[in-house]
Amino acid sequence: MTGRILIVDTVPTNRIVMKVKMLAAQFAVDACGSCDEAEALIAKERPDLILINLSDPVEDRHAFCRELKEEPDTASIAVISIGVADTARARFAALDAGADDVLPRPINDALLLARIRSLLRVRNARQELSLRDGTSRALGFEEVRKEFEVSATVALLSNAPATGDVLCAKLEHHLTLPVVRVDSDHVLARSAATPVPDLFVIDGTQDLDGGRGIYRLISDLRSRSDTRLSSLLVVLPDNQPDIAALVLDLGADDVIGVSVASGELGLRAKALIHQKLLYDRLRNTVRDGLRAAVTDPLTGLFNRRYVQPHLARIAAQAQSTQREFAVMMLDIDHFKSINDRYGHAAGDRVLVEISRRLRENLRSIDLVARIGGEEFMVAMPRTCSDQAQVAADRLRRLMSTKPFYLGPDLPYLTVTVSVGVAIGGLTRLDGVQIEAMCHQADAALYVAKNAGRDKVAMSDAA
Repeated sequence: MTGRILIVDTVPTNRIVMKVKMLAAQFAVDACGSCDEAEALIAKERPDLILINLSDPVEDRHAFCRELKEEPDTASIAVISIGVADTARARFAALDAGADDVLPRPINDALLLARIRSLLRVRNARQELSLRDGTSRALGFEEVRKEFEVSATVALLSNAPATGDVLCAKLEHHLTLPVVRVDSDHVLARSAATPVPDLFVIDGTQDLDGGRGIYRLISDLRSRSDTRLSSLLVVLPDNQPDIAALVLDLGADDVIGVSVASGELGLRAKALIHQKLLYDRLRNTVRDGLRAAVTDPLTGLFNRRYVQPHLARIAAQAQSTQREFAVMMLDIDHFKSINDRYGHAAGDRVLVEISRRLRENLRSIDLVARIGGEEFMVAMPRTCSDQAQVAADRLRRLMSTKPFYLGPDLPYLTVTVSVGVAIGGLTRLDGVQIEAMCHQADAALYVAKNAGRDKVAMSDAA
């Protein structure tokens, strides 16, 4: 588990206990007692998530949370409110101030860690959106931003009429959107022509047999291509932290107890709709706004025009977080001989298949581009030298272990690639230095070629 956690609590004992738990979960941890100290730590090294006690009587920590969420540089930091009174008013105030979740004491450790993992997944997606948007603006593709909640759809999955009626009334009151009632046993048999809801609210109050029915339903919704991107809000019986933790790890975006106040349910549902439409915007930006100008028509990968401004964004983020990033150059070994022997159509199939393998075996935040005839670039944020070497060798093996289809009446062919890797990011890099880093990776690539091909070489700097 990776990530940096900031703990903000006036009580030293609370800070120590929570810090020990977070360190045991393999997080990097900072802790402080006031908002001023928190601001200094955030400026020094931005955390991925903040655990904050909002009930301090001395300073207004709700205002602190609001400022975090309103400031573009810190808006993506996830916030969990801990220590507030477990009342509807206190919970609503924390969520309204910008907290992503509220966990009153005593805190269940399994649920806390599951919630942290869930929120970090969301934050990674938001970081990707920020990178893509920044690159789009650098290329002149910025559009006027619109409000998200324009035509969202919500489905309530419930087999319990009484509970379903109450949940539906609460949702429609606070969302001012129609809520479609669906039997949870039939949701997976929906027609392909039926619009996919942006938010599924799943009533798990009747699934008391160990939660297994809920587990299957969430797994199915997350695994199917048409529903995997929808937000999932699960309603469980009160005081079921172990089931709630597993539900979050299976892919639910949020979990609440059935006795949740109407206002809190509305706030959580609105946040999840916003999150879903945020992801839609990300995909549309990449697919529609940039495709024609910055993608390679054969492979669908980004081209050289996209690389330079996006690398600049990655470098700026690396410098601000003090986390290195890696640049890899990959070149197909003996590619000319493939074209000469089997024809250019066969060579094109090799290029397309290599692109597919790269794209499907890297993180969504990683950059994959075709920058030459048979040369590819991979940029990996938050990646140190050791991690880059392991990743590069894994990509190299992905190419050589499975033969490539060249076309009808042609044999399957084993294809290898050579990889050169450079590391940077701890110091500020301008355009010239980023280009120099790419040259370092290119030089390492030639070292790999000269060493016999089908190899990985690290640059001298790395």
